[in-house]
Amino acid sequence: MDELGAFLKTRRAALDPAELGLPQGVTHRRVKGLRREELAQLAGISVDYYTRLEQGRAKNVSDAVLGSLARALRLDAGQESYLHNLAAPARRDRPAPQRIRPELQQLLDAIQAPAFVFGRYLEVLAWNPLGGAVAFDFGRLEERSMPKLVFTDERAKQLHPEWDAVCRELVANLRAESGRHPGDPQLARLVGELSLASEQFRELWAEHAVQEKAQGWKLFANPVVGELRLRYQTLRLPDDPDQGMVIYQAEPGSASERALGLLAGWIATGERPVNTRAPHPHAG
Repeated sequence: MDELGAFLKTRRAALDPAELGLPQGVTHRRVKGLRREELAQLAGISVDYYTRLEQGRAKNVSDAVLGSLARALRLDAGQESYLHNLAAPARRDRPAPQRIRPELQQLLDAIQAPAFVFGRYLEVLAWNPLGGAVAFDFGRLEERSMPKLVFTDERAKQLHPEWDAVCRELVANLRAESGRHPGDPQLARLVGELSLASEQFRELWAEHAVQEKAQGWKLFANPVVGELRLRYQTLRLPDDPDQGMVIYQAEPGSASERALGLLAGWIATGERPVNTRAPHPHAG
């Protein structure tokens, strides 16, 4: 089964017949989710055509059909975008190499908050000093792929107290990113490596959850200043849709804002802040 078919099948299985108003007599079943014929009826397409979609035998699917499927499957905007990406053959071109413009690095350095630029498949391409102090000191790492760091580096568990939630979100973000370049061998290698290295990754990847990296909260157990609860916002770069800038901010007046101030002072003076915890694993 191809990626499009697998995604349709997992989303269909996630639907609750009772919530969709189906008769009570058909809501009790051994296999959860909707049957193919039920989803096809909701989407206004034939059962045969929908079956061919799930089996990867339908080509050149129209935008109208994809829109109907998205509504029937109750997809959010990120999931619908992923669906369209998988079904669009024109998007299967080999992606271009990833580069960071010098002006972008200058912008990162001018931002008075932790900030990163991630590229295709969530590899960290650039960061500012405060970003490195909050998370990993990326300048001292050979591997800057966030999926690899989270699933294969024990320090990630120490950094992220809500590690299970971080893993789930990261895999859903990676799945959304993968839809931009279906069939990319770089993604196949990454998924293969992570599947061999982590059972948790294998299980989460098989769920086909999709979530665009946009905004939310993240909790860090920073080894220098302790707990940091930060809100992040993601901005897609208009000249390269494969790249996005993530900026973290603390709630005004919060303990996290004061802790970020300590980290910023440490960076400015080269002195470790007072009231520190254990040394940062990458600090010199």
